[in-house]
Amino acid sequence: MNRRELLRGSAAAFAFAVSSGTAPAQGKYPERPIKLIVPRPAGGVVDVIGREWANGVRESLGAVVVDNMGGGGGTIGASAAARAAGDGYTLFLGSTSELVLVPVINHQGYDAARDFRPIGIMALSMGAIAVHPSVPVHNLKELVAYAKANPDKLSYGSAGAGSSSNLTGELFKHLAGLPDIVHIPYKGAGPGITDLISGQIPMMTPMISGGLVELHNAGKVRILAAASEQRVAAAPNIPTGAEQGFPDLIAQLFMGLFAPAATPQPIVDQLVRATQEVMQDKNFQTKLVAAGFEPVTDPTPEKAAKYIKEEIVRWTPVLKTSGMKQG
Repeated sequence: MNRRELLRGSAAAFAFAVSSGTAPAQGKYPERPIKLIVPRPAGGVVDVIGREWANGVRESLGAVVVDNMGGGGGTIGASAAARAAGDGYTLFLGSTSELVLVPVINHQGYDAARDFRPIGIMALSMGAIAVHPSVPVHNLKELVAYAKANPDKLSYGSAGAGSSSNLTGELFKHLAGLPDIVHIPYKGAGPGITDLISGQIPMMTPMISGGLVELHNAGKVRILAAASEQRVAAAPNIPTGAEQGFPDLIAQLFMGLFAPAATPQPIVDQLVRATQEVMQDKNFQTKLVAAGFEPVTDPTPEKAAKYIKEEIVRWTPVLKTSGMKQG
């Protein structure tokens, strides 16, 4: 099934957390500001989604304070959120990194399925294969041919070891039969893109953003493919991997809202309603598309749980084969 349709269409419900969280809520909720843990530094891809959501729910939920808790590839923030009280006043903006990659490659003291209740996935960010303009290729087939003709000379940068960006690169290597391409991990996408622009690295696998598309349009980098099932709304001129003979080149970073497992069902229901209202707002959707994201307009806990479970199954063999480590 198309992964976007899975998120947007009907999905069979099943438990994501062992705790049902059915304890009755006490008093009116919320009665004080809500803290949203964003497990990444301010200004990054995940942070943008968190702040836009916080602004969007201000009318229905009141003040939401964004707490950027970076480090450990997102696991520091995830661990803090997992230990937080299930009272609705601490929420977590989780992504593929913390809830899919980490459970497979490096246990970090929390259980993604046991310790969180999903509210809903709000947006998807698609991976990309990009090169410096000096690399004499304009599509994936040419890149594969170039790499095979120049063994041990090609490297790619990512946003960090164990990141979704790293995952995009390893998936491409796996599908193209190019195990010798060297991975160069950066501390975030920004430094890697800077080195790509300057030609310090010939290739990178960043997540598509509005800024990256601008660099592509200006000729400073060349995006060869979007690692998605359909062309990205922010970059309709960039073909997908499937269009170039790589139908399984699908690497997307989801971002969604989660609560500690003990959060009562009435509070979860309220958070779901507020999030759905925000995601159906056309202005909100436009902001996400402009930033390079694909909005999920009807998020539910059931769809999020099913999607995450299937992503873990899909990525586990790739992660095991690549020997990826969490940075």
